[in-house]
Amino acid sequence: MNFLFRLFLTFNATSLIIVVYLVKERFVLGNLHPFFSILPDFISYTVYFVIPLFLTLFSLYIAKYLDNDSIEVDNNKQPVIREVEQANNAFLPSYLGYFFVALSVPYFDTLLFIFIILFVFTFLSQTLYFNPLYLVFGYHFYYLTTDTNIKIFLITRRTLKDPRSISFPKLKRINDFTFIEKEV
Repeated sequence: MNFLFRLFLTFNATSLIIVVYLVKERFVLGNLHPFFSILPDFISYTVYFVIPLFLTLFSLYIAKYLDNDSIEVDNNKQPVIREVEQANNAFLPSYLGYFFVALSVPYFDTLLFIFIILFVFTFLSQTLYFNPLYLVFGYHFYYLTTDTNIKIFLITRRTLKDPRSISFPKLKRINDFTFIEKEV
């Protein structure tokens, strides 16, 4: 389940490059079927954006089926978090890069090739879990550093500031260093 979920997260995180390309090329739904030719262009662009939005919402829903975990010390249930660092803005340059690539690619087959390369690198790099669309649903991204200097990537709706006052009893494990917190 985790492997399939990670593939799905990778697609969700990189799919906006396709949306940007379709909008840049002014590809509209009317090109697919004459029935859609009466629709204004912005409807097509909205549909393109809603698809990744829906897939992201679906990924948040199926996250509840991931393995349960906790970032707690077994003995006394005290958090082992030494430092909290917000990661929302750390990934913005990557996504701007994706958009610039989508805007500069001249042909769809070239975009497809670039998308596959980005997909593979994103999947292997472990940064695939940052999906800017999570921000729309109220999620935040944090790097948590433990007292043993292990950096953990956390996706949560909570606003985290003081590492001494936070606890994570109900997490879902995406991989060894990435967790998503579902409603507590």
